[in-house]
This record gives sequence, structure tokens and C-alpha cells, in this order.
Amino acid sequence: MGLAATLIAPTVRAVSPASPGLIVGDVLGRYGFPSGHPLGIDRQAAFLAHARALGLDRRVDLLPDGGAATDQELARFHTQDHIARVRNAERAGLKYLDAGSTPVFQGIHEIAATVVGAALRGVDAIMRGRQRRVFQPIGGFHHAARGHASGFCVYNDVGVVIETLRTVHGVRRVGYVDIDVHHGDGVYDAFEDDPDVIIADVHESGEHLFPGTGRADQTGRGTAAGTKLNLPLEPGAGDAEFFEVWPRVLAHLEHYRPEVVLFQCGADGLLGDPLADLRYSPAVHESATTSLVALAGRLCGGRLMAFGGGGYDRDNLARAWAAVLQALCE
Repeated sequence: MGLAATLIAPTVRAVSPASPGLIVGDVLGRYGFPSGHPLGIDRQAAFLAHARALGLDRRVDLLPDGGAATDQELARFHTQDHIARVRNAERAGLKYLDAGSTPVFQGIHEIAATVVGAALRGVDAIMRGRQRRVFQPIGGFHHAARGHASGFCVYNDVGVVIETLRTVHGVRRVGYVDIDVHHGDGVYDAFEDDPDVIIADVHESGEHLFPGTGRADQTGRGTAAGTKLNLPLEPGAGDAEFFEVWPRVLAHLEHYRPEVVLFQCGADGLLGDPLADLRYSPAVHESATTSLVALAGRLCGGRLMAFGGGGYDRDNLARAWAAVLQALCE
């Protein structure tokens, strides 16, 4: 029995819409890169150990990851060429999928496609009314573009979920909120001209930080102008600066009234993360989640799915993701 199963499985009970769903699994836990890469395979385990110490394992419903997404499911967002490149990367002897930030690792296609498959099963549970809220810690890979990997992100699970909500579940308008320290460029670029994908993204200013996008004047293009909200914060910003801009996120969603809310709650904005320079405490994640739960309850029947995103200090991500799960339980 794998680590995820030993930590959580003994407390699994019948699925109830009143309890948040939690998607973890041994394959998901293997999404990570070798040789001291900041995104290692110990991230899920760090979160689960902390969640159990807080007793959160007794307040959630464990949802199965559902296995790897099919090529057909991946192709709702990604190009066939990109899927084939990932699938054949090991056989071709590739070292990286991009210019150097996303190394090829053993089982890369199956593991990355399982992240997407888990997200699809989570949103399916929400849309069928089996859950109102779902959290998938190993997910939210928002840098991958339709045609290539980027920034530790092999496939863009959020992008596939957005396309699936619209083509499979008949959702017209999707809300996407991103508080990862890095701008969610893969999601923004893919839907920049789409007026029915409502984006609000709070991140560290990209002038000196990957991916270098997410300026405040990037608000959408064409008929989508105004549907995207980018709120860059200067390095060193903390809770006070976040809470100053957060009401604009809520007002943006209230104005456009999405039918489902997706939330990328990366933990790399916390003080001490090795890859960035914001100074949040876990109160940011707790408060943001609480307010999104309330907003989703008002606008869209409570339909909310959260993704763990980035976070490279293990104590930080454990505390931030546990704060998210705690708020989902309340």
C-alpha cells in the first residue's frame, strides 16, 4: 500500500456532497523531477502528513484519481504533436521538454496524464452533484501551453478541465482564480480572446520572475477585453498587499457570474519560498478559499475545484494547502 493510501484510506467513508473531496494517490505523488529539482516527488506526502496531524483526513471524502487521461481527453486542450512528444520523450532520449525547466522523468506521460485524469474525475463529480467542492493538491500546472510544456508543467490540467466543462458538461462561463506566485500564462494565453473564461490572477510582478507576463494591462483581447484581471504585486509584498487587492478578484467574479469556479492556490507566495519573493502567511490561502466557497455558493451552486499549484518549501506548502482544505471543510 502506497503512502497516500496509508495516510488517508483508513478514514474513507461514503461520498457526501457536504464534505469536500480530496484527490490524492500514489501515481499523483510521483509527479516530480529528479536530481534536487525544486518540484520533487515528496510534495504530496508533506501535505498529507500535515493534513492528518490536523485531523483533516477525517473530514474529507477520498476520490479516486481515475487513471490517466486519454489522448482524446488531452487533445481537448493540447495539440496532437505535443501529446506525441511527451509520450515518446523517454524513447527518444530527450532530457527536457522545453528550454531547460521541465526535465523528462521516468513515466512522464502516464504520470502527467494521471494528473489531468484526476482533475477530470474531480470536476465530473462536481458537475454530477456528487461533490460541491474538490481539492487536488498535485495539480494546477498552469504554464503548459497548448503546444508545449513549460515551467515544470507537462500538461495543463486546468486548460483541459476548462475545455471539458464546456464541451462535455455544457458550461458556458468558467471562472479561473490563480494566486500562485507565478502568473498562469498557459491558461491566460490560451483563453486571452475568449469572453467566457473569466480570469483573475494575483501574482508577483513578472519583471524579474518567470514567466515574465501578467501585467495589469493584460485584460483580454477583442470581445474578451475586460474579462481578465491581472494583479501583479511587487517583490516583498505580503498579506496586507494581498488583502488590499483581493476584493477586486471577488468583484470581478461577481460581475461576470461564472457557472463553475476553478482555483489554483499555489503555495509559492509564502515567506521563504526559494523561487520567489512574496511574504504571505497561510492566512492568505485560508481567507481566499473561504471567500471563494461563499461566492461559489451564491453564483454557481457551490461548484468549486481547487488545485495545489506551485510551492517549493515543504513546510510552507503543507501549511498553505492544509489551510485550503480546512476552509473547504467549514
